Formats: sequence, C-alpha cells, structure tokens
Amino acid sequence: MSRYLILILIAGLTACSSLEPRTDVPATDKEDPGSFITGRSESGVSLSDITGLSNKQSSGIPINALLWRASLDITSILPIDDIDVFSGTLITDWYSLPSQPSEQIKLAVFVLDKELRSDAIRVVVYVQSRKGDVWKDAGIDPELATRLENLILTRARELRASSVNQ
Repeated sequence: MSRYLILILIAGLTACSSLEPRTDVPATDKEDPGSFITGRSESGVSLSDITGLSNKQSSGIPINALLWRASLDITSILPIDDIDVFSGTLITDWYSLPSQPSEQIKLAVFVLDKELRSDAIRVVVYVQSRKGDVWKDAGIDPELATRLENLILTRARELRASSVNQ
C-alpha cells in the first residue's frame, strides 16, 4: 500500500514540472550574483552569504600575515605536526632541547587577529619529562611561552619594517 502511495506522489510531482525553459526567472546581473543553487537573484542565497565574505573583502588569510610568517620563522627549528593557516594554528611535534635531553616540549601557536598587536598571538608550551623510558606530562611552561610570544612579535615588527623600507 505504501509503495503505491509513494509512486502516486512521485508521479504527481513530476507531472508538475515542465521541460520548457522558464522565462519568468529574472536575468542576473554582475553586481548581484544570485543563488548558486537556483540562479534566482531576488530570493536566492549567494556563496558569499554562506561564507560570510563580501566581495569587498580580500580573499587572503583571515589572520595577520606578519604574525603568521614570524611564527613560522621562530618555530622553524621544530618539527611541525599540524598547521592551519585559516584558523591561525601551528602545532609542533615533541622536541627535546639539546641542553635538556630528559625533557621535551611541544608548542601550540595561535594567531588570533588580523592586527599586529601583542594580544594577537598566543603560545602554549607543553612540557614532558622522562621517567625511565616513559614520558610523563609535566604541565605547561608560561615563562617560555611569554618569551616565544615576544620573539614572534619582534620578528613580525622586523618583517613589517623591512617591507616598508623596500
């Protein structure tokens, strides 16, 4: 019984469609891109409405490029585990400092804003200590994180100054 009901419903819906092209759809102009689904401009949803980007904004990265470049420069000696330029996240793999082989660190660098400001960068330094053959979490190192944030800010300012001089 339900199969027949579904077939009747499908037949009724397909009978409403037409093979002739529609002429009542208004033409879209260059300024109003219209819907990418229906092609209609007055009630459609454009791709820029979904992504939140308007045509006047740049399609570049949504974070400060100087801070991002400086973060890459400062962390370049560490192996990179994960990187996401659009969220401004850089995570390194565990790394043992040559001066302290019984400790290893892992960095998480977050570029938080498009402006070159001191609160636009955040670094978290995770520390592990070796107990025999096992690595144990030893917490975070806020002092090293602050020093790395300052290094990144200094490097970003150097990059900005060098781009102004050119």
